[in-house]
Amino acid sequence: MTAPDIDRLARSVASGVTLGLRENWQQFSLLVLINAFVGGMVGLQGTVVPLIGSQEFKIASTTTVLSFIISFGVIKAVANLVSGHFADVYGRKHMLVLGWLFGLPVPFMIAWGPSWGWVIAANALLGVSQGFAWSMTVIMKIDLVGPKSRGLAVGLNEFAGYLMVGVTAFLAGYIAQHYGLRPQPFYLGIGYAVLGLILSTLFVRDTRHHVGHEISHHASPSEAIAFWEVFRRASFQNRNLFAASQAGLVNNLNFGMSWGIFPLFFASFGLAVERIGILNSVYPAVWGVLQTVTGPLSDRWGRKGLIVTGMWVQGSGLFLIAATHSFGWWFLASALLGLGTAMVYPTLIAAVSDASHPSWRARSLSVYRFWRDLGYAIGALSAGIIADTLGMSWAIGIIATLSFLSGAVVALLMREH
Repeated sequence: MTAPDIDRLARSVASGVTLGLRENWQQFSLLVLINAFVGGMVGLQGTVVPLIGSQEFKIASTTTVLSFIISFGVIKAVANLVSGHFADVYGRKHMLVLGWLFGLPVPFMIAWGPSWGWVIAANALLGVSQGFAWSMTVIMKIDLVGPKSRGLAVGLNEFAGYLMVGVTAFLAGYIAQHYGLRPQPFYLGIGYAVLGLILSTLFVRDTRHHVGHEISHHASPSEAIAFWEVFRRASFQNRNLFAASQAGLVNNLNFGMSWGIFPLFFASFGLAVERIGILNSVYPAVWGVLQTVTGPLSDRWGRKGLIVTGMWVQGSGLFLIAATHSFGWWFLASALLGLGTAMVYPTLIAAVSDASHPSWRARSLSVYRFWRDLGYAIGALSAGIIADTLGMSWAIGIIATLSFLSGAVVALLMREH
């Protein structure tokens, strides 16, 4: 965004535009609902798709089975990277609608695709959809509430998305157990995509005037900086943004690994698909619900302590899964993993927003989400290689160690805003 663009946006703020959750509760609530549908599209993948690869397509290599997550993670990371820039140029709403248009074919391709290549291609489209749609729901909520309630806004957004990930993972496992792996579980995705597209097209309003309002009242002057300068700041120049970006990458590395490895790991001990669905739902459901608490707490207590502790709790949950072999312990460990992620996930986004000027905040969040969602691909690839070489328990344990190291990096580098 250039200096004239910033000035024009600030001057064009319509009278009556105000920041705050109460003042914008209708649009905010609509965006919460839409992000629940966005999360549901991801929830379809976690329980069923790895089993489709191993059982229907008879793929023996864990790395090959996890290739659908690698395609999803790489494409989503790139989509995140460009989404903030395009949102500044074309508007938030246009990018949200475009995200749903990319997501619409996904459940059809997975449900009726004749080969594993169709599943990989569908997840590449899902990556674009998630990179645009989920990014916009986060950015638009932060635009609406202003600086005082960022943690709350992000917590509610991620609550809706990841609770629906968990609910859909459970429903998909239940449907698959009783009706088969394909196509029945993916009828849910068709409904999510249609409803999300209709609501985004007809009822969502753009939030660029709210950004202009915040810029016009910001304590520091507007900064007209190029995209690649934002990329450098968010990647390694600013210590807070670097600490957040690496923690986000490791956090989603955990999720990418669990998404692909956990169903295969649990199935190797003879667990039924429905019970695998329960375990796969606990992690994102606990994560989703508790973000309504941890997000607002980060506004009051600060960001750093929650991030550090959350990364270490995640590592503990992963070690427990790798070290035990019963449903009860796995259930507890999945809940611990959800608790740790709930402490980290909304807090990291709020920390990035704290360290960014509103004139380049959308792009800064996009760079953070680029590094964070590369974790999907890195987690799936590294976990697959380790699992094929040393076994799945080793893959889970090594990635647990990375969680502890990432928390230590935040403890050493991040300064409380």
